[in-house]
Amino acid sequence: MQKIFVIGAGTMGRGIAQVASQAKYLVYISDINIDVVKKSLDMVKSGLDRQVEKGKMTKEEVQDIMDRIKPVEGMEKVNEADFIIEAALEDVALKQKIFKELDEKSNPQAILATNTTSCSITEIASATRTPERVVGMHFFNPPILMKLVEIMPGILTADETVDKTKDLALKMGKDPVVTKKEGPAGVTSRILAGLLNEAVWVLHEGIATVDAIDKAVVMGCNHRMGPFALIDLIGVDIHLAKTQMLYNKTGDDRYRPCYLLEQMVQAGLLGKKAGRGFYDYSKDPAEPVDFFKK
Repeated sequence: MQKIFVIGAGTMGRGIAQVASQAKYLVYISDINIDVVKKSLDMVKSGLDRQVEKGKMTKEEVQDIMDRIKPVEGMEKVNEADFIIEAALEDVALKQKIFKELDEKSNPQAILATNTTSCSITEIASATRTPERVVGMHFFNPPILMKLVEIMPGILTADETVDKTKDLALKMGKDPVVTKKEGPAGVTSRILAGLLNEAVWVLHEGIATVDAIDKAVVMGCNHRMGPFALIDLIGVDIHLAKTQMLYNKTGDDRYRPCYLLEQMVQAGLLGKKAGRGFYDYSKDPAEPVDFFKK
């Protein structure tokens, strides 16, 4: 396995591409517009340059990493890849469209992996003629720092596909967890969704403030980050979509999303990427928002 193709040049896609390049793979990274890809790679270069400033990398090492990442548009060069990782939006119809095209244009021996956190692997694979080579490979944000990769088979995924995906994760310096079967949102995201959802309900009921709840979880549960800081990092809209999916799939009230989340999405309070969510990031340091201030 020598060449990896990453679909989606957003936060996750560019992070995965960097991880793969640092593991000495040749990487193609693609999006619908080549300018989007080039802008994303500029962000990768900026992050690496900061490592040079800190003395953690040399300029030569940075150039070596960047030289192995090749920007492409659409499905250009996809037929050359041994392993393909899709990191597009969490929209099963979009992913099915991508995988249908991959099934037609990729090397028939290539593995087709999706970085989804909430979409069904089996449902995505149903758009292909070769569901045995489709697998879930979920990196965590930011991919360059987080060691965990969750690998999840669909109902028709071949054991060989899972084994090769685990081997790739190890060669990329990750510590993979392989699920026994497919389940909504996997392991980490499903457990975390319940915790984050409960935090929003505690806030909505007026029991404690954003900063008090975050402090309680960090100090009392030994978490690195409080639930609201984490939702802001993930994206309020992404968290809402995940809890809605889990609630619809399981019927479990633990995942019934709080109305406050819907209000925040409608108001554009999407978290760190929007400059405001549960915290106001226009302040330095960011200040917690009081949603129920009279």
